[in-house]
Amino acid sequence: MVRKKGSLILCSAFLFVAWNALLLLYLWGPPIGRLGEGGGAEPGGKEEWGMGKGGGVNLAGEVIRLAEEVEVQLDTQKKLLKQIESHRAMWARRKDVGKREMEDRKEVKEEVVHQPQKLQLIKDNVDDTDQTRVKQTQRPVNTEALDTNLDHPQVNVPKEEIGENKLKTSPATPEVVIPILVIACDRVTVKRSLDRLIQYRPSAQLHPIIVSQDCGHAETARVIGSYGDQVMHIRQPDLSDIRVRPEHRKFQGYYKISRHYHWALQQVFNTLSHSTVVIVEDDLEVAPDFFEYFRALYPILHADPTLWCVSAWNDNGRDALVDPSKAELLYRTDFFPGLGWMLLKEMWTELEPKWPSAFWDDWMRQPEQRKERSCIRPEISRTITFGRKGVSLGQFFDQYLRYIKLNTEFVPFTKQDLSYLLQEKYDERLIKEVYSAPLVKMEELQQGSTLRGPGPFRVQYSSRDTFKVFARNLGVMDDLKSGVPRTGYRGVVNFLYRGRRVFLAPPEGWTQYDVSWS
Repeated sequence: MVRKKGSLILCSAFLFVAWNALLLLYLWGPPIGRLGEGGGAEPGGKEEWGMGKGGGVNLAGEVIRLAEEVEVQLDTQKKLLKQIESHRAMWARRKDVGKREMEDRKEVKEEVVHQPQKLQLIKDNVDDTDQTRVKQTQRPVNTEALDTNLDHPQVNVPKEEIGENKLKTSPATPEVVIPILVIACDRVTVKRSLDRLIQYRPSAQLHPIIVSQDCGHAETARVIGSYGDQVMHIRQPDLSDIRVRPEHRKFQGYYKISRHYHWALQQVFNTLSHSTVVIVEDDLEVAPDFFEYFRALYPILHADPTLWCVSAWNDNGRDALVDPSKAELLYRTDFFPGLGWMLLKEMWTELEPKWPSAFWDDWMRQPEQRKERSCIRPEISRTITFGRKGVSLGQFFDQYLRYIKLNTEFVPFTKQDLSYLLQEKYDERLIKEVYSAPLVKMEELQQGSTLRGPGPFRVQYSSRDTFKVFARNLGVMDDLKSGVPRTGYRGVVNFLYRGRRVFLAPPEGWTQYDVSWS
């Protein structure tokens, strides 16, 4: 196409030169045909240059006429040159646009046909730890569901376009793939977790299940393998003990868990090229709307830079502390809950270089990692844990975890307006609601006889000790991590007490957490 357009320009230039040559020949050569009324035009004849019966020569008139014709021809040539110049510029622009279109089509084509790098298959020799041993039972899928119509690419929700209206994901565009990463070790009861995930999964393509196994436990591996291509089974290759300080030998399990998390997340984001992931452990059972919950909150997490995770867990989610009629309620929390949580690749890119060698969850709760960012958590948990066995030796399980209520009602979150969770809206509403609630004493709340209505009521704490005393008496968890109470947001812990909504809150004007409270 470019060669053809170039040839056309050369031809136009040739015609321009030829035209001028003919014009010069016309002006300077001998007259052609009769200029007067006589019959001859031979040189020296009577009728040369218009000499005829009239006997006169109109030389001045002929010169004027020729000059006018030359002017007309020059004007025509000028217009022709302008057309050539305009066409040349237009062709140059079309050439650039065509080149860009070809490059864009090439990039789109490469993105569509790209398949993530296949993981290496398990080797029979378990000592060969320099190879990543992976049993691939499901074909890896791209981060986005493929759409054969390339004229409709995916439209992401820009951060700067969050307005007053509901955040939407267009159903006409490819939907984001949200894989589920199951962290497994030596619990054959992983079957309970996998059964529920597969039962409630709305789409295997949009929610591939990746089971990452550490520990090398053969029976657990057989259980995972029994699901065939319904899950992808990958194995952490380094099963060696980790060198630790003598006083940390009893924490060897925590070091191995941190190493496993790091390896598994690297596989999800770097090898399989996913853009997000929901992480669960092999002792978690999920709610019927588990997938709906995370799919609806993905645009919020992606759009709000003040958020860094979405969790399915409510640390104070015991039956008596939550409102069973409000399964749709969602909150922001400054406390990292874990136990079924969504992470974006961008956040992993930030965390991975400094990932800790042990106690990764408490490390996530430190100010250096949290950076004043928050998570989303539900009123009623979308996961429960059934694993008393573990490295924590049942810490908190008998006292708290076994009593957590699992949601049983399907909430259509993807059809709801969740923009109230964006920080500016949420903070304004929270501060107004909390500090306009009547301030009551602990005794009034416990007796309840003088209180009217379902609340909300506010109980105020002003120190670490008063918080812990009030929390214990009200039945909520009293421990703090880096000064942040469990489920706390701006220092406020929100829960039900004997059917009344209660805010356990710091004084009005709160600004920041005190890490010395930990």
